[in-house]
Amino acid sequence: MNQRILLVEDDERIRSSIRLAMEDEGYEVAESATGEDALDAFNHRPADVVLVDLMLPGMDGFECCRGLRKVSDAPIIIVTARADTHDVVAGLEAGADDYVTKPFVAKELAARIRALLRRYRSTDSGATQLSFGELEILPDEGVVRRGGTDVHLTRTEFRMLCELAESPGKVFSRETLLDRVWGYGYFGDSRLVDVHIRRLRTKIEPDPANPSHVVTVRGLGYKLANHGEKNQ
Repeated sequence: MNQRILLVEDDERIRSSIRLAMEDEGYEVAESATGEDALDAFNHRPADVVLVDLMLPGMDGFECCRGLRKVSDAPIIIVTARADTHDVVAGLEAGADDYVTKPFVAKELAARIRALLRRYRSTDSGATQLSFGELEILPDEGVVRRGGTDVHLTRTEFRMLCELAESPGKVFSRETLLDRVWGYGYFGDSRLVDVHIRRLRTKIEPDPANPSHVVTVRGLGYKLANHGEKNQ
């Protein structure tokens, strides 16, 4: 069965162009012109990945992402006419996993979709359980607990945590995390990493402003620290 894309775009010409291109790549594509219709369509029949234009009439793309995240951790790629830092970061913080800017090459978009879906199918982890103080990670089960309580992470957040947890104490550069978590063989945008690290910290850290698990190594990147270790 073909994997299914939900395309949320109010411009009919752009929507038709993307749909045809993605169908040529072997995907089944459902279309919505508004955020409200997209949420209804997704609730009726979930998609494997969602493409969301930020500038939608009525409910904008940011609110649409937040609505999708309440019911699913399916990959979300936001589509924007400009790579404005505020819009991109706000979209990622609303729950998106990645972004593309208009105009974009259909083959690149398809490659990003394939990379996200491929990474989401498996964590590629050989460990069954990893523990760091009150933080417990079960890679094979897709479960994270803090103090015995389940923590809900998106798939991208979970993938990032597992990558860090497989080599505790090792510093991962942003470029390495882009390659391992997003699976892209390209020079990606470090904002993807930074925003997802912030989101991850709000969920697993007792004090996100003073993280004790996922710490920053200035000038180098991030690592999963031994219990009690602080930012450097």
